[in-house]
Amino acid sequence: MYEDLIKNVKIMVVDDEVDLEPLVKQKFRRQIRDNVYDFVFAHNGLEALSKLIEFPEIGIILSDINMPEMDGLTLLMKLKELKNPGLKTVVVSAYGDMDNIRTAMNRGAFDFLTKPINFEDLEITINKTLDEIMQIRRGLEEHDQLISIQQDLQTAREIQQAILPKLFPPFPDRKDFDIFAAMNAAKEVGGDFYDFFMIDNDRIGFVIGDVSGKGVPAAIFMAVSRTIIRATGLKGIPADECMNYVNNLLCSESVSSMFVTVFYGILNTASGELEYVNAGHNPPYIINPSGLRSVELTRGTVLGGIEHFNYKSLKLTLSPGDILYLYTDGVTEAFNRQEELYGDKRLEDVLNANLQSGHKEIVKTTLAGVAEFVSGKAPSDDITMMAIRYFGR
Repeated sequence: MYEDLIKNVKIMVVDDEVDLEPLVKQKFRRQIRDNVYDFVFAHNGLEALSKLIEFPEIGIILSDINMPEMDGLTLLMKLKELKNPGLKTVVVSAYGDMDNIRTAMNRGAFDFLTKPINFEDLEITINKTLDEIMQIRRGLEEHDQLISIQQDLQTAREIQQAILPKLFPPFPDRKDFDIFAAMNAAKEVGGDFYDFFMIDNDRIGFVIGDVSGKGVPAAIFMAVSRTIIRATGLKGIPADECMNYVNNLLCSESVSSMFVTVFYGILNTASGELEYVNAGHNPPYIINPSGLRSVELTRGTVLGGIEHFNYKSLKLTLSPGDILYLYTDGVTEAFNRQEELYGDKRLEDVLNANLQSGHKEIVKTTLAGVAEFVSGKAPSDDITMMAIRYFGR
């Protein structure tokens, strides 16, 4: 395994002694034959720099200090300008030349050897230097992989954000209702989602969901769940039938026991009637100037959890001016630096303080309130909100 790692690393010997090249080749003939060592030779610093361009695989430079045209100390300065952490230099000089050896080490030499060269020491030094180079190269490869992953995650985040509605107001020609929503992912990509779509001229379907787990798996399951709910909801079937169908499909296709909590509703914009199913999700609030009240739960379990679960829908009627406020548990389960929970009471206090506000202002104020509460602490969960204001006709 070690030979496999180092076979692409060349060793350049830089020395003006013409007898050194055949001597090195003779002493290391077995390693050269077995492709353990691969040597390149140069006779001064200038030639060494040229060889670096010709052979970019060079990882170790064994350089004499005293050479014509460009000495080893000047070569070290030039090598430092390359800023290549995977290129290591071992200087070679007479034992009595310690001042130059000390200068070489200060200029970035990895190690040194003294003349006359002991080839056993040279082999030990080469192997030690190769070990260091391998560690550096593995670190650089891992760094490159991390950068690649981060770029992929950024692309995934952009794709995820693109599939969520983000143009508000979404239906500027409609005077009977309006919608505003926002999602802040805890990681590069998240598992929360929201969506809305016109079923016909009088009915709008809407959904907010929270997928179990975090990161890329949750983001993929989120995209699948959102797409299935939208495609099924556009058929115009009742809310409970929609959830029954989506649940069975997610149960049959789910991997790693993933599930999603969902609140799905169909609002009749002519009458204000809201038919809805709560599939294990936080109950929304209805907000108007006279007060705040929680929407009754339908006691449905999460989607993707229990196949053939029979979801039941409930109905209520919104009055003109009512705001339906929906959120995920990333709001109420946000923690501050003291590990205190934001909780239902703080959320209700903010909503009660904004009974006269518009739906867009309520979402923005609540987001700001949660951000102030956590005081810069990294979010533990995605935070998503959606508010629908019904104006009536």
